[in-house]
Amino acid sequence: MKLCLINHSFKYELEKLIRIFLPFEKIEFFDTFISEDNVVVTEIKGNKAKASLYLNNELFKYEILLNSFDEKNKELKLATALFNCFCEATGYISQWGLLTGVRPAKLWSRLKDSMGETNAERYFKEELLVSDKKVSLCKKTNLGEDTIIGLSKPNSYSLYISIPFCPTRCSYCSFVSHSIDKAKKLIPEYVNKLCEEIIITSKIAKKNNLKLETVYIGGGTPTAIDEYNLERIMKTVSENFDLSNIREYTVEAGRPDTITAQKLTVIKNNGATRISINPQTMNDSVLETIGRKHTEKQTVDSFKLARSLGFDNINMDLIAGLPTDNIESFKTTIDKVLKLNPESVTVHSLSFKRSSNLNFDDNIKSRNIDAEASLMVDFALETLTENGILPYYMYRQSKTVGNLENVGYAKKGFECLYNVYIMDETHSILACGASSVSKLREPGGNFIDRIFNFKYPYEYIDRFDEIIARKDGINDFYNKYGI
Repeated sequence: MKLCLINHSFKYELEKLIRIFLPFEKIEFFDTFISEDNVVVTEIKGNKAKASLYLNNELFKYEILLNSFDEKNKELKLATALFNCFCEATGYISQWGLLTGVRPAKLWSRLKDSMGETNAERYFKEELLVSDKKVSLCKKTNLGEDTIIGLSKPNSYSLYISIPFCPTRCSYCSFVSHSIDKAKKLIPEYVNKLCEEIIITSKIAKKNNLKLETVYIGGGTPTAIDEYNLERIMKTVSENFDLSNIREYTVEAGRPDTITAQKLTVIKNNGATRISINPQTMNDSVLETIGRKHTEKQTVDSFKLARSLGFDNINMDLIAGLPTDNIESFKTTIDKVLKLNPESVTVHSLSFKRSSNLNFDDNIKSRNIDAEASLMVDFALETLTENGILPYYMYRQSKTVGNLENVGYAKKGFECLYNVYIMDETHSILACGASSVSKLREPGGNFIDRIFNFKYPYEYIDRFDEIIARKDGINDFYNKYGI
């Protein structure tokens, strides 16, 4: 698709808006008028913002008066005009309206604090065109987040550790993860380097007088590696960080086919207070479709095993909109999960990433899929809330079915603090392992810097000295922005 920008330069926001409707379309940019099919023309002309959409040999036009001439207002009105063109052309109205950002609840919180809740609600609904349902969701998640955010202090930080290996690659997956069969020979050296990075990171944290709040070991699937290497990693953490006063320690136990009593015992004995067992669905035929090599029974057995070993804070991840799933089978999944009585449930919306193996339509997405997924997330919100499992954090991804959101639900007192801290960017996250990113937040301020590790395990191993050299950036950051 060609996007023409006439008398303005709002390229980035308009491109993101188009991707709500055409998520995989290649977009070319022009600063002159083009009249042909598959073209969008956006223009500031006098006191009007104008958009024209030429799609499938039809023309859709919308214009709106500018109520001021500041750049932010021009951008908002152009986006509104373009949004209306696409809604008319496709018959689809995104419940998130013009919002394309990852953190809508964070925006809600900022606007609520600056202009009051009534005006924030009006702005969301009237200016950003967000539906009543999604505004309500922002309010509910914000209530849960505020208490957690208040626990963090200027010198607080969290530790993230990446174990980027999985037993197999799921069809929807876009994470940098490697199947155990293909990457087995890398694991011993990867664990060696990871433990070394953990030790170095602990020294940096101590040097800067940082206080550890939460630990999160994720992936990939951390339990894809054997219990010996898992214990090496966790012992390195416990021997180098003071865990006596941390608020939370999560390990993603992940896929049920990787969970054993030995691995759960290692996790329990080395300080973890929370685990996640992630079935994604409790429907065996859907599991087979997405390339998962486990069954519903294995999920139930793994959950019961964890309970028998003393785990009293278990999360379960689900995905709405999976191939071959439907609203009835999704309801069955929710019902079966509730019977297990987990402390928290995270409901993701399927995201169509180019690096995943899922087949998708490069044209306008199928709205029946979007509608089905929307019913799923609505059912999850209603049913989980009725059962005392309340929304406490939320984020969004690009190219998500129905332009929907991912929501964490928890019983009171069992919210995952790390999830809130990483999404709100509350404090620094010091990260270790391949594909991880240390995110440094200015104490008492809003400036954020990032230090990237190499993505792939073989790069992580081969260029480890470069990663350690980059870690000095944490010292530089705190020398500049001190506690």
